[in-house]
Amino acid sequence: MTKIIIKETQNPTILKFEFPDFITQNESFEFKNIDEAKSSPLAQQLFYLPFVKTVYISGNFIAIEKFSIVEWEDVKDAVAEQIENFVNDGGIIIAEQENKAKKQPITVYGETTPNPSALKFVVSRMLTKTAVEFKNIDQTASSPLAKELFKFAYVKEIFIDENYISVTKYEINEWQEITLELRSFIKQYIENGGIVLDENFIQAATVEENNKTQDFDNLDVTSQQIINILEEYVKPAVAADGGNIAFDSYNESDKTVKVILQGACSGCPSSTFTLKSGIENMLKSMLNDENIKVEAINA
Repeated sequence: MTKIIIKETQNPTILKFEFPDFITQNESFEFKNIDEAKSSPLAQQLFYLPFVKTVYISGNFIAIEKFSIVEWEDVKDAVAEQIENFVNDGGIIIAEQENKAKKQPITVYGETTPNPSALKFVVSRMLTKTAVEFKNIDQTASSPLAKELFKFAYVKEIFIDENYISVTKYEINEWQEITLELRSFIKQYIENGGIVLDENFIQAATVEENNKTQDFDNLDVTSQQIINILEEYVKPAVAADGGNIAFDSYNESDKTVKVILQGACSGCPSSTFTLKSGIENMLKSMLNDENIKVEAINA
């Protein structure tokens, strides 16, 4: 008998109903109304509930976004029971013919980076608008692809942004030994409909981005100028090398700018040179202040 576990998300209007096993294979579905849900008898049944706005089906869960006419606390148990009864009575979650992943041909190629331990795998389609970094497999709840990549013993860290995946390796293997294997795996995974980043993560990241905008407005003028310079002049350059740089803080008293290095930039032998000779000099010039210092808190 299937038992549903109810889990909250960072979006208070969306609740996840988790199954003990996967209900789709490397696919995700989003239904906005009962007509869109023809491939999912369960989603169609859920739309008979007047408060259901959107139904997401992915991995081992069904996520439901509600209208504001009810509170989840009042209806979540009844919804979970309805899903359990439907499945235990033999109901179909996704019709089999619709559950077959449609292959979407893509190209994937490897690009070297200034960091000899990191390689950038460029994909011929957009993957995400939100940069995300994973230091280990425990952090990969939002990325099924990253989770699978960490199963390769030589994968140390993963960074995903826009249309590329930056992989940092351990020293046990040379790139010429593993590049083809990684490139082929990424290509096949994405072509077969594999999920790169979970939809709920994207929504949570949007909320986080809005919070960052509010935080920006509360910063001092110099910090705002530093962020704008990093965004306009520095980030495009480091992104081309498979990395990212994020503003952390600015100390007015000692003129120290602290940044976070991600992807290929993290642990790169040339990162110190880049910080001092490149970014630090740029900030000194643009802000007309020779006392500014730049430090990476994870260098």
